[in-house]
Amino acid sequence: MELRFLTLRSNQLSGEIPSLLGRLTQLFYIDLSFNQFHGAIPSPLFQLQGLYHLDLCSNNLSGTVKLDRSVAKSLQILKLSFNKLSLVVETNITHQYFILGLGSCNLNGFPEFLLDQDGLFVLDLSYNNISGQVPEWFLNVSTNHLLHLNLSGNFLTSFAQDSVIFKWKKLVAADLRFNELQGSLPIPPPKIKYYFISNNRLSGGISPLLCNLSSVRVIELSYNNLTGFIPQCLSNLSDTLEVMSLQSNNFIGKIPNLNGNFCALVMIDLSNNKLHGPLPRSLRNCHNLEFLNFGNNQIRDAFPSWLGSLLRLKVLILRYNRFHGLIGKSMDRVEFPMLQIIDLSQNFFFGSLPSRYFKHWTAMKVPETDQSSYIGNAISPYWIFFPSAMFDYSMSIIAKGVQMNYSKIQEHLTLIDLSSNNFSGAIAVTMGSLKQVKFLNLSNNMLSGPLPPFLANLTNLEALDLSQNRLSGEIPQELTQLTWLAVFNVSYNHLTGPIPQSRQFSTFENNSYKGNFGLCGTPLSRKCGDPKASPPSSPTSKEDQDSGSAMDLDWMIVCMGYASGLVNGVVLGNCFITRRRAQRLVKNFGKRKQRRRR
Repeated sequence: MELRFLTLRSNQLSGEIPSLLGRLTQLFYIDLSFNQFHGAIPSPLFQLQGLYHLDLCSNNLSGTVKLDRSVAKSLQILKLSFNKLSLVVETNITHQYFILGLGSCNLNGFPEFLLDQDGLFVLDLSYNNISGQVPEWFLNVSTNHLLHLNLSGNFLTSFAQDSVIFKWKKLVAADLRFNELQGSLPIPPPKIKYYFISNNRLSGGISPLLCNLSSVRVIELSYNNLTGFIPQCLSNLSDTLEVMSLQSNNFIGKIPNLNGNFCALVMIDLSNNKLHGPLPRSLRNCHNLEFLNFGNNQIRDAFPSWLGSLLRLKVLILRYNRFHGLIGKSMDRVEFPMLQIIDLSQNFFFGSLPSRYFKHWTAMKVPETDQSSYIGNAISPYWIFFPSAMFDYSMSIIAKGVQMNYSKIQEHLTLIDLSSNNFSGAIAVTMGSLKQVKFLNLSNNMLSGPLPPFLANLTNLEALDLSQNRLSGEIPQELTQLTWLAVFNVSYNHLTGPIPQSRQFSTFENNSYKGNFGLCGTPLSRKCGDPKASPPSSPTSKEDQDSGSAMDLDWMIVCMGYASGLVNGVVLGNCFITRRRAQRLVKNFGKRKQRRRR
């Protein structure tokens, strides 16, 4: 018997592909993808007369591959994507393919032989060097059969006509991310299920024609220049739509209410737009929601306690809006049991910290067993033909004093950011039960009372920021038990006494403690027990203190905007500048806290 099927996919095989495979003349199916093979592809493989399927994608193969008349006519599935190959294509090829994976093959243009590919089901031209306008003839390639199209990661600028409507009647997945496309949003056919066109330069509004996508599961339009209102008719798609990512555009107006009682949405990201009004209460019907990000908008509402009944919600980001008031009890008596990331920073909440909620945030108490999984893995990768076309939840947060951009969110990541609000009173005892929290930021509030020893229970803490509050007393020695703590900031409080010196505390610098004139010991220059130094008086009025806090916060934002424009992950703590010069800059740039929030 002769070998007909050879499948060694997703192992750790290395070395060169044996040329002896070319002697196995009865081979029908070869899959060596997702390994570590290197070197050239043996040319006899392309000439095996009975070979139907050849998949070599995602290796380290190199050299030049010629697609010409010598390729066996039986070969109808060819996947070469994501190697280091250079493809040379003859123009007079009559060979018909069903699947072509030519991603990362150093192509400089659309291969003209595609014009005659009437039976093509899958085409991957991603991450090549194809630039300029998409030729009009390309939109007529295999219009009756094409199911999957990947043009992502090129330098495409436009289509032959604006407001283009794709002609591929059966198209299921289209990926045009990471190009330079300008003009109006292209309209895919009604049967599309996965539509990715983020990270381009598209402008104008969302056409109502997009509301005809009756089977769509993912709409990814983020990082464009789209404007106008989000069409109300998009809510008609909520019974099939799982992912709606419209972040970092210029949308205005209210967030549309969802129609009907059934909602399939798992992920919604509308952050970094200009949306206003309250959150739509119909979101409570989206029982599968895992990720909600409305950050950096102009939404004016009370805290959405009614979302507490969403038993799968893991990420809730509402930062930099106009949410206000007390954070009250949930009406449904179910209070975010799966929540592991919550960011309410830079809003107008006041009153005591939401201690009742801390009791019920179970996911922040129990360790995650699978350290390698990511939030969002449950979304089925129907576009599995494309190794590059994965979709992951992403977010940008301030953690460890740094703006951190997560292209994926690990299941074990836990974060609470309640900074830059008007919370007052003591730090709630119930916070001590959230043992899995890694990042805790309560800075720039009006919290008072002692720095509680029970924070030592948060044994996984990597960053703790309590700066710009009114905390008093000594720094508890128990906090030295936090052996993972990399960032500690209690600056601009009313703390007194010696600074702990053991373990992680021996690594923190002056900036962690500045503005606490009663503290002493390393790294400060003031020695403990020095009778000549006495702590200066604290601000005499709320106005004085609030003015200073506003200045400090605004200068942090100025630094952040400047730094993040240069390099993602610039440490904000390295913006060294005198307080007088900071005040002058804040005044000149009009960045005062009160003015920004009007």
